[in-house]
Amino acid sequence: MKNQTRNFCGRTRREFLWQTGGGFGAAALSSMLSQDGFLSASDYVSGANPLAARPPHFAPKAKSVIFLFMYGGPSHIDTFDYKPKMTGMDGKTVDVKTFGRGGRKSGGRIVEPRWEFSQYGQCGKYVSTLFPNLANHVDDIAFLHSMTADSPIHGSAMLMMNSGKILSGSPALGSWATYGLGSVNENLPGYVVMLDPKAGPISGAKNWSSGYMPATYAGTVFRTKGAPILNLDRPKGMSQDVQRELIDSIQTANQRHMETRSDNDDLASRIASYELAYKMQSAAPEAVDLSTEDQRTLSMYGIDREETNDFGTRCLIARRLVDRGVRFVQLYSGGAHNDDNWDAHGDLELNHNRHAGRTDLPIAALLTDLKQRGMLDETLVVWGGEFGRQPTAEYAKGSGRDHNSFGFTMWMAGGGIKGGMSFGTTDELGSAAVENPLHVKNMHATVLHLMGLDPNHLSYFYGGLEQKLVGVEPVDPIHEIIA
Repeated sequence: MKNQTRNFCGRTRREFLWQTGGGFGAAALSSMLSQDGFLSASDYVSGANPLAARPPHFAPKAKSVIFLFMYGGPSHIDTFDYKPKMTGMDGKTVDVKTFGRGGRKSGGRIVEPRWEFSQYGQCGKYVSTLFPNLANHVDDIAFLHSMTADSPIHGSAMLMMNSGKILSGSPALGSWATYGLGSVNENLPGYVVMLDPKAGPISGAKNWSSGYMPATYAGTVFRTKGAPILNLDRPKGMSQDVQRELIDSIQTANQRHMETRSDNDDLASRIASYELAYKMQSAAPEAVDLSTEDQRTLSMYGIDREETNDFGTRCLIARRLVDRGVRFVQLYSGGAHNDDNWDAHGDLELNHNRHAGRTDLPIAALLTDLKQRGMLDETLVVWGGEFGRQPTAEYAKGSGRDHNSFGFTMWMAGGGIKGGMSFGTTDELGSAAVENPLHVKNMHATVLHLMGLDPNHLSYFYGGLEQKLVGVEPVDPIHEIIA
């Protein structure tokens, strides 16, 4: 079967059913296989929901993921990776190998961290004054200080962080999660993306594409103002009953059309989208309607403040979405170019004060809210950008830092994570990972593992290969941070 997901005893689903004799037993088996993820294109039209909840490989620790993506590359040594030996080194020239948009260099002028660090929590974690609210949650967080990636260039690094590859065309992490597990809410997408109002990130929709998988598993962009999804409303003057009758008529014609095109996944996905769009007409507006939230909650997220209103709104909507069974939600802080995101090439202080000021309070509120509601244990929160920043200045003057994929920081909280710990280190300048280096693929493997999916066995057959998010070689989750 063309681009079929997983095979069964070395045969496709259709071959297996035919060779086992068909009949009522085969029909029952077909139903079980569909529920277990063995969906053909024709299943999309014949009634099987491609986003129906499916059993994990083993007992999961997390049911949903909220990925807080700091687009542009936040500076790890100015946020969570404390480097006391850099104090007093400002302006000194050092020998250090770097590789960013400015190419490879063997030395540079030190830019001393611009914010003070203090210890927080029972774990005594050092956090800079950029994140005074988030700092109060360090005992729930595992910091990954030795992250590495394959590219220091935004476009390819973004694709790697989202899809595991530096080239476009592969499914995003959220697509793999919804492909493997489906969604427990059939009235909402399994994978939702909320962008910064300034613009989307470089490479655009490739960052939440389903790649070679059916389009059903792609991320759906939600807006926080106006209709959450464009062109979703019922046409004026049309009643719900008339619309339902019209859609049923269209789907009947679609099913006849698919009978001779049963292997066309793209066509099947578009057909399946009719039904989901119909269901979302009421579910999507309700999910983003904050009028039912009390004033204390709105204030906690900073929705009543101009600086934090946007990101706070999106964080609260993210909590509402996972509470309604959405499997994977991704929020972007920063869009467009230069200081509209975390890409601090010029004035580091201006850039990071701006973006940390917009996100610190809402992220802290999200962790507080999830914990108060008993949801943090089953919701994995991931924070990070596509890379970090260098310890040396990019230009002859100023505090700007170039990109750094040799070593940077991400963190995880909730969803089976050990809180109050740090794993891996960079050198004393934060230029490269030196202890327990981690690759982006280790982070991806950890997310899938916490959701009950084996990262080395979750595959999709495409182009003659069993494709995997983590690639061909086995990749270990970060077991040290898993509770």
